[in-house]
Amino acid sequence: MKLFRPTGLKELQLVLQRDLRAWPPRLPEQPIFYPVLNIGYAEQIARDWNAKSDSRVGYVTEFVVDDAYIAQFRREVVGSSRHEELWVPAEQLDEFNAHLVGPITVVRAFFGESFTGLVPDRGGLRGKAALDQLQVLAAQFKYSLQDFQGEVTMNRDAIFLHILFWRSEAARSALEASASEVLAAVEHVWKAAFPTLPLPQAG
Repeated sequence: MKLFRPTGLKELQLVLQRDLRAWPPRLPEQPIFYPVLNIGYAEQIARDWNAKSDSRVGYVTEFVVDDAYIAQFRREVVGSSRHEELWVPAEQLDEFNAHLVGPITVVRAFFGESFTGLVPDRGGLRGKAALDQLQVLAAQFKYSLQDFQGEVTMNRDAIFLHILFWRSEAARSALEASASEVLAAVEHVWKAAFPTLPLPQAG
């Protein structure tokens, strides 16, 4: 079964740190894990809730769970008929993760006006917000491909979390004509360095 989950910046970073193969443990005050059954509902939460949270971004993720396993969970309707969720007890999340089929992928993102993203603590991107990071990458791409490649691999989390923002019209306009070339180069380096981790792709 294909499921969806809206996530914020911190949760998605934890998913990436698990190589896109597992959801992180729930916090003590979070007894239930809530995947949703349709992308429209996931987009609504990502846009209207996550993107207005502290991190100012809502990601929509998509993943597949073994049909035979997922059949044990009852569908819960929490609003209109399209607001369908599965309620997975937190203590069963490890088992749930073991039945994922393929990686968790990011298919959409909604960014608030004050989005700064993940601010790295190393490399040329150190201390810089997402838009400024793109400017640094563009400069490195122009002057030193070795530095550019090293930056992409060193700051893997920031690249993954920001790539959809950098593809947005607002970010691309900051680089003008060079944006497409720089982002294509980022993707090329990523595929060579992390071939099993698909970068987010806008649906």
